Amino acid sequence: MRITGGELNRRRIACPPGSIRPAMDRMRESLFAVLGPSLSGAAFLDLFSGSGIVGLEAASRGASPVVMVEKDAAKKFVLRENAALAHGARTRIMPVERYIKFAQDGPFDIVFLDPPFAYRFKAQLLEMLASSPLLAGSALVLMHHPAQDTLPEKAGALVRSEVRVYGRSHVSFYRKTAPV
Repeated sequence: MRITGGELNRRRIACPPGSIRPAMDRMRESLFAVLGPSLSGAAFLDLFSGSGIVGLEAASRGASPVVMVEKDAAKKFVLRENAALAHGARTRIMPVERYIKFAQDGPFDIVFLDPPFAYRFKAQLLEMLASSPLLAGSALVLMHHPAQDTLPEKAGALVRSEVRVYGRSHVSFYRKTAPV
């Protein structure tokens, strides 16, 4: 895998052992083109980070701080090795649900979620995130999911603004809104 833009452009990163479904280069390039200059200085959270490629892309393009959360302890050494490429990137090895519940860091301006495609609790995860202190005032939340998943238009304070299609996978964009 390689980083597709920013100061770490073309840098190869290690792939951890076990089950992994890294975000496609084309999808990452497109997402980060959409985010553009809003990444500069933005606090970025990468949930279900696997290799950390999405968090590294964000750091490479100016996001800071960057936190990558992965529960699979078998991936932690490679994830930490990869995170060392981006100065200031931090890793947390724990279940994403626990991380959200205990909100150790943040708040974050941009959150990227890439749960396993078979993960059945995506809507509940969005609800948990929406009610946590992890999200900054008008945070942007992006969820990578299979095309056949039906995600809610609204999850608590999160409202879906668009869906981008990348082959058989989609990325839903949610924006945090002020409580009514």
